[in-house]
Amino acid sequence: MNAFNRITSALFDLVLDLPPGDQHAWFDLIVWPVLGGIVALLVYKYTSNQAGITRAKSQIKMRLVEIRLFSHDIGMVVMATGHILWNNGKYLGLNIVPMLFMFVPIMSMLVQLEARYAFDPMPVGHETLLELQLDAEHCDVPVTAVTLELPTGISQQGPPVRTPDGQAYWRLRTEAPGDWVLKVHVGDTVVEKGLAVGGEPRKVPIMRTKSLDALLYPGEAGLPGDSPVYDLRVQYIERELAYLPDGETGILLLFFVLSLVAGFALKDVFGVVL
Repeated sequence: MNAFNRITSALFDLVLDLPPGDQHAWFDLIVWPVLGGIVALLVYKYTSNQAGITRAKSQIKMRLVEIRLFSHDIGMVVMATGHILWNNGKYLGLNIVPMLFMFVPIMSMLVQLEARYAFDPMPVGHETLLELQLDAEHCDVPVTAVTLELPTGISQQGPPVRTPDGQAYWRLRTEAPGDWVLKVHVGDTVVEKGLAVGGEPRKVPIMRTKSLDALLYPGEAGLPGDSPVYDLRVQYIERELAYLPDGETGILLLFFVLSLVAGFALKDVFGVVL
């Protein structure tokens, strides 16, 4: 997971730092979904059975006409309906392989856009929560023994809250701008967590985890499999995007709407049967 995130982050950081996207978020959030739609079309064209898809769609259309023409014959209607269901199943089956092939490039685009534009760095003087979940299978240290070491730009507000199921919460306050490193001590193990405060909008470290969710948050490396910590996360503020939907859900919806519109609009240009 970490290797994949490093590679995709290096590629996208290089491209997304170019003008005009480096100054105008709307440019990347519109252009990249359209490019995603084009990439999906090309992947679909060269990994799908276009002839089989065409035949399945033709059979469905033909059987629909048959139902209309022989609507008075219940036997013909039942047989035509059976053929429609069969060919619809074939059509769906023929879409599985291209969907698998396009999943990686499309999700990579979406994840990188969300990592860069869904959240802002913490404002100075803001309070947030650091949340920790211990890994029950790899941790023999009780949660009461877990401690937090803070850098000079971050302060702790009150004592931590710990639960019997291995969770711990610290309320933190940002005192100075910077890309700070928090250190959680679990026995002899130290687990670091980044915290971005102030400055220009940039990719912020939301969560470190040993689960597959690490692929969705490339702002920092995932946790190793033998870590006593299962995940460690900070609550950030969603970035406000003028004239565009905000946050992870907004970017997700915008991406899929624009990519679908681009795909259907350009399918004949690229000679793709969907």
